Amino acid sequence: MQTFRYAVCGGINTVLGLLLYSLCYTYALHGEDLQVGYMAFKPHTASLLMSFVFNFSLGFLLNKYVVFISSNLKGRIQLFRYFLSFVSNLGLNYLMLKFFVEMLFWNAIFSQVLTTCIVVAVSYFSQKHFSFKANTDIS
Repeated sequence: MQTFRYAVCGGINTVLGLLLYSLCYTYALHGEDLQVGYMAFKPHTASLLMSFVFNFSLGFLLNKYVVFISSNLKGRIQLFRYFLSFVSNLGLNYLMLKFFVEMLFWNAIFSQVLTTCIVVAVSYFSQKHFSFKANTDIS
């Protein structure tokens, strides 16, 4: 049942993240670099960061209150572990997106969809076995 709930909640979060990524890339950034002070972000990178801000909040809430309800870890520990896992997944997503878009010259939105499929699999195991691990040792 937990895997089913993860698939449904993860699917919702993934679809919303991809939709937000596409909207940011196409309409907010118009496929152009985002200038922030002295730094410039390529549109695929800026869109990734924008969508991940939303996905972090929604993903944590869904995982904590819908998917991994049997976890007996304190909420702040779950949040910290989720943040570590999330940042790792963001890094993995960023590196793969950079490779697909800048090295292979693939379409940014297609690359993000492919990258998301890979990161979702990694994310499930990191959430189950690290962020929301149910403590079975009751000593």
